[in-house]
Amino acid sequence: MTGTVVITDCDHGSVDVEREIFRAAGLETTVAQCRTAADVVAAGRGALALVTQYAPVTRTVLEQLPTIRAVARYGTGLDTIDTAAAADRGVAVINVPDYAVSEVSDQTIALILALTRGVIVADRAVRAGRWDLDVVRQVRRTSTMRLGLVGVGRIGAMVARKASALGFTVAAYDVADVPDGIERLELADLLASSDVVSLHLPLTEQTRHFIGEAELSMMRPGAFLVNTARGAIVDENALAAALRTGKLGGAGLDVVEYEPLPADSPLRDCPNVVITPHVGFYSQQALHELKWRVATGVVAALRAKAVAA
Repeated sequence: MTGTVVITDCDHGSVDVEREIFRAAGLETTVAQCRTAADVVAAGRGALALVTQYAPVTRTVLEQLPTIRAVARYGTGLDTIDTAAAADRGVAVINVPDYAVSEVSDQTIALILALTRGVIVADRAVRAGRWDLDVVRQVRRTSTMRLGLVGVGRIGAMVARKASALGFTVAAYDVADVPDGIERLELADLLASSDVVSLHLPLTEQTRHFIGEAELSMMRPGAFLVNTARGAIVDENALAAALRTGKLGGAGLDVVEYEPLPADSPLRDCPNVVITPHVGFYSQQALHELKWRVATGVVAALRAKAVAA
């Protein structure tokens, strides 16, 4: 097999893992830093496959790159790839939906505890010269709190197990069945009865701004919102308003709608929000697994296409 795989964009620092796998399969590797669909078209001309992180692979991109046989994404979701267009053109689509379940669930628990234990506000108080209990007067024992999961797939289910071990009562809302041992609630009931609401949904047209002003108004006064899924699931203007008014006690976000967080984001002025830079997926082991599975998936897809041809 001969040809080129174009890595459209990658912020991992190295693509040595992918390059070696592609080289062993007879494929060359080209690395670009595409941001727009036009960038992808320019970089991908004549290639057999694309590997993308954030760059969009739209219907127009695929129409203008007729040699593409496979598209892979570094990540669990496929929201940057027009999967319908790929199917129409017989292009294989590869992602790795389960590589960082442990890491993202750990990040979720870390944000939950940072909020419910007052870790961040206490740290800020110490740095400002205070050494007392006042900033954590509202902290409660975990066994008195309910964690409500919105979406309970692989990651949500692991969060449930870890949170239960810490003493939280766990309930969930999902359009599908929820795992045994977790109480299933309708969304409104979950929001109204949970001390912490954690989001674990894919980003689709149906889930964009799924949590907005109306949903936030249903939440318990002083409750916390955690999002380690996709930033655009939350209407950030509505969230900032709920944080500023004190309707919510705080929020923990590993994802935001526009990354990096814009300088004019209303969330920057909210002292009761904890934001990490979309690192929940990361461990050294998870990143290596992601890169290895993406590259081997591309090779397997190209070989299957070659056999079929």
